[in-house]
Amino acid sequence: MELIEAIILAVLAASTPLLIAATGELVTERSGVLNLGVEGMMIVGAACGFAGAWLTGSVFVGTLCGIVAGTMMSLIFALMALGLAVNQVATGLALTILGVGLSGLIGAGFVGERITPAVHLAIPGLTDIPLVGRVLFGEDGFVYVSIALVIGVWWFLYRTRAGLILRACGDNHVSAHALGYPVLRIRTFAVMFGGACAGLAGAYLPLAYTPFFIPGMTAGRGWIALALVVFSSWRPGRLVIGAYLFGAVTILQLHAQGWGIGIPSQFMSALPYLATVIVLVLLSRARSGGSTAPAALGTVFVPDR
Repeated sequence: MELIEAIILAVLAASTPLLIAATGELVTERSGVLNLGVEGMMIVGAACGFAGAWLTGSVFVGTLCGIVAGTMMSLIFALMALGLAVNQVATGLALTILGVGLSGLIGAGFVGERITPAVHLAIPGLTDIPLVGRVLFGEDGFVYVSIALVIGVWWFLYRTRAGLILRACGDNHVSAHALGYPVLRIRTFAVMFGGACAGLAGAYLPLAYTPFFIPGMTAGRGWIALALVVFSSWRPGRLVIGAYLFGAVTILQLHAQGWGIGIPSQFMSALPYLATVIVLVLLSRARSGGSTAPAALGTVFVPDR
């Protein structure tokens, strides 16, 4: 029972940054914008989040710093891809390269430092319930925020008029513009939301997952978050399943090495990314009715003057 509980807790911890970052990217892509800079925004959020927490001694301040950093990075993308109509794929890749270098500069003075990680919820009587107590009532705030984000995004996209307008911009920006909706403004807010979520996901890593900062600590999680959006067919509910599935694969390779299974450690470390490629290939082959992606995804929009 203790082993099962430990594995479940580890899967939740590994899945949380994937779920937060993928939720933000899902909103961005539903508006018709493809931002491949999630990895860059996450690593800058991690560096700024740790710096803020270390300087102030507050995890909450560090979290805000990570969110602001991710949002500011997303505004750079919005300026280039939306304001100047630059190719979105190239801009996103450039944003990732910029983020990796910028995070190294920001975090250079904090490598090796440690902070007190985010506290976990503790409800007397409930947290002590075997197996489910710590899973449901003993997590840190980031885990509960990730679930709340998915529920909130689902409600926004499918139960509000604003969500319908955002999805319309992603499916046919010309028609949305003809109806009088400010497509570029809507997409800018969607990009900012995606950046804030990426910054929050990055901040989670040094503030709760591992209470220290090292360069490149996102380790490709931003790319997995991008793949999760495709895996979920741009639906928030499926995003939860995908995030926890890939989190479980990550934890599986760690436990497999601990159990002494005779498989090269390099292969086990590559297993989460190999699983990402396999899932994407299977999904592309299984969709006989065409793509479920927003029709205008990645298409540059320049409104008529």
